[in-house]
Amino acid sequence: MLPGSLKREDTRKQPRLLPRHNTMHLLGPSLLLLEYLAFSDSNPWNFEHPKTLYAWEGACVWIPCHYTIPGNGKVLDSLTVYQNGVYDDKAKKFSGNILYEMTKTGTALSQERIKFLGDNKSNCTLSIYPVKAQDNGHLGLRMTSGLDKWMEHITLNVSKTAPPPHIQLPPEIRELQEVTVTCLLNISCLGYETKLKWSLEGSLSSQLAPVTSTSLTTETVSTQSQLTFQPLWTNHGKNLTCQLWNDTAQGLLSQETVRLDVKHVPQLKIEVSPREAIVTEGINVTMRCWVISSNPEHWNVYWLKDGTLWKKQEMLQREQKTLTLTLSRVPKEMSGNYHCEARNDIGTGKSKEVALQVRYAPEPSKVQIIPSPAKEGGMVVLTCVSPANPLPTNYTWYHNKIEVPRETNVTFQISRVLLRHAGNYSCLAENSLGRGRVGQEAELDVQYSPKEVTTVIQNPTPIREGDTVTLTCNYTSSNPSVTRYEWSPRGSWNELVPGVLMIQKVAWNAEPFTCAACNQWCSWAPFVNLHVQYAPKGVKVLPTSPSYEIHSGHRVLLQCNFSSSCPTDVRFFWKKNGIFLEEGRELSFDSISPEDAGNYNCLVNNSIGQSTSEAWMLQVLYAPRRLRVSISPKDSVMEGKRAVLTCESDANPPIFQYTWFDWNNQTLHHYDQMLRLDPVKVQHSGAYKCQGTNRLGVGQSPPSTLTVYYSPETISRRVALAVGLCLAVLLLAFWGVKLQRSWKKIQSQQELQENSSGQSFFVRNKKVRRAPFTEGPHSLGCYNPVVEDAISYAALRFPVGETDTPRLGTEGISEAQRPSLNRDNTVTYSVVQKQQMGDYENVTPDVPEDEGIHYSELVHLGVGERPLVQDSVEYVTLKH
Repeated sequence: MLPGSLKREDTRKQPRLLPRHNTMHLLGPSLLLLEYLAFSDSNPWNFEHPKTLYAWEGACVWIPCHYTIPGNGKVLDSLTVYQNGVYDDKAKKFSGNILYEMTKTGTALSQERIKFLGDNKSNCTLSIYPVKAQDNGHLGLRMTSGLDKWMEHITLNVSKTAPPPHIQLPPEIRELQEVTVTCLLNISCLGYETKLKWSLEGSLSSQLAPVTSTSLTTETVSTQSQLTFQPLWTNHGKNLTCQLWNDTAQGLLSQETVRLDVKHVPQLKIEVSPREAIVTEGINVTMRCWVISSNPEHWNVYWLKDGTLWKKQEMLQREQKTLTLTLSRVPKEMSGNYHCEARNDIGTGKSKEVALQVRYAPEPSKVQIIPSPAKEGGMVVLTCVSPANPLPTNYTWYHNKIEVPRETNVTFQISRVLLRHAGNYSCLAENSLGRGRVGQEAELDVQYSPKEVTTVIQNPTPIREGDTVTLTCNYTSSNPSVTRYEWSPRGSWNELVPGVLMIQKVAWNAEPFTCAACNQWCSWAPFVNLHVQYAPKGVKVLPTSPSYEIHSGHRVLLQCNFSSSCPTDVRFFWKKNGIFLEEGRELSFDSISPEDAGNYNCLVNNSIGQSTSEAWMLQVLYAPRRLRVSISPKDSVMEGKRAVLTCESDANPPIFQYTWFDWNNQTLHHYDQMLRLDPVKVQHSGAYKCQGTNRLGVGQSPPSTLTVYYSPETISRRVALAVGLCLAVLLLAFWGVKLQRSWKKIQSQQELQENSSGQSFFVRNKKVRRAPFTEGPHSLGCYNPVVEDAISYAALRFPVGETDTPRLGTEGISEAQRPSLNRDNTVTYSVVQKQQMGDYENVTPDVPEDEGIHYSELVHLGVGERPLVQDSVEYVTLKH
């Protein structure tokens, strides 16, 4: 809680507790205590605002204020602003002059000069304009929210006139060091314009550029102006003023002035007698050094000549302000720059320099040559050095003691030095006080690089590739002497002695050589060509036609080229795969064939030697040809083994697809170069051929026959099968005879039956099982014959005799009167034999029980009684 705040009031009524039992009397005080603690000042209102605000009568005051109501979601219900309000303990409320009052329904009481700029949540900012003298004191902000109440006090300091601003200076101000001074006024109000202006004694206000800023926060309310400048030593002791202005008719409201204390080094001044400081040798000179200003005080003062402390002097003490330097009968050595210095705690101060000139006649001269020594062809400047004051106005130059005409300046320039310019030079200077004397001579040494440098070949000509060559480097003259030699081009050459170069195994393409003889400069000789003779170089085969792919049948032209040869008279030869073909520069093929493909070399020779080109491969592209099928391991293979058929071909580019065909010219849908049959079967026997394809065409091989013969195991099975077939034939013959007899017997019985009438009989077929079917003899290695299906038919007919007497039925109707169910009374008996086939042509499986025999049972009920003798009839099975 900020100072001046009153504690929160609790005006809520205490709840009344009614005792229910005598023991509740003890709990009553405890409950009251808990309720009091619950509504105590544990959560007071929080306010943020400046503690004290300043203003003057007629001005404006702005009160930034922020508050927080304890609890969540609470808002301000009412606000009352008291002037010096007092709390009445008896009435339990505040009393005093009410400046502003606001309730939920709106503003109940407000003076026009009082404005509430806040809200009902957190902002409690106020403004008062104009401020009156009686506003001095405390402002009380009485605020309520529900049952919560609070009184906040704000101190307002109101004066009759505007208070002066306050100038803040840094602890120390030094000359030429940037400094910032601040003019501060603890007043700021929006809508009431005030300005802070600066003025510095001895300076124009336009030279000052201050920066003004204001602060209106809950912490500070102020207006300040900052002035940044670099003080001079002349600002020491001057007044710096900050004024408070109002743009209205009031004008200047208040001001504050401070005196600047600028620390600086001693400031000095020199007076010379005579004033011009130009004297003739032998005259007396007096110099005085004055200390104009020093903050803090100086320690001592002393003289310096040309930057060096003057030895013959006395130091000026702190209490003295002037230091005098007296020079009696000054010689020419006294000429120079004089100044004085003084020190204090800040540093050293220096006066302006005084140039003392002692006038005298030229002294004995000497000559300076730049550069020395001089290079031939360069520029040389000769300077006559003869100290004098005033400076000489006329010069005379001498070369080898002979006067050089038309040269009267202090410098003698030779723009292009030649050998004739070498020699001794001297000069003579003259000014207004007299003429000097010729002093020391200077020699001009003209140097030059070696003259007429040449490179000489010591070998007899001609030079062949691989020979050893000796070169010498010669010259006619040099100044200074030659110290070294250089050779070009550089390489691993051996310099036997300086100026003699030996080249071992000279290259065929040796570049021209040159040498340089060097002293300080190098002179290069003209290039010398070695003219090395060598065998032809860069020999290569160049196909001129066609320039693209070479196909079989094209016309091809090869040319033998070489890059260089010395001598140039050459001959050409051709080789194919190392075998000599013919002589000539060109090799042509009218219609090239695949047999012409190979490695071709071109040979070129001259009187020095022979060179061979790199092998050039001639590739001839052609469609597949000479295809054939090779069978591995051989053309005849036993069944169960592996057979590999390979399609061999000749093609360029290589075949990218193979196709296989069998003996019926049917594709096998196999596209690799090799056809593998693993295991091989007898059915694989036949003729095979292959077809190859590249991007130039298609080729096909002639057929190759693959023979697959039976294995010993297969032959054994076939022999066994033949024996079984023979046995089967014999068995069938036996059964045939037996069936024939049975048939005759049945026929006789049928005749007897036909002759009988009015008899009933049954024919029942007994089931006969057939002997296992055996295969007849067959030739080994041959396909099994197909046994034809056999069907046998037999028809039995029972006619009704004329003497048969009709039988009476149960209703008394004769059988003869009934319609006949089967007047023909015929049944067909059939035997069907089904052929049994094996999985392979030469393998006969075991024959199971004959399923091809069908059985029929015939029952005929005739008129009359059945014959007693013929009780049953057997039937026979017929096969063929």
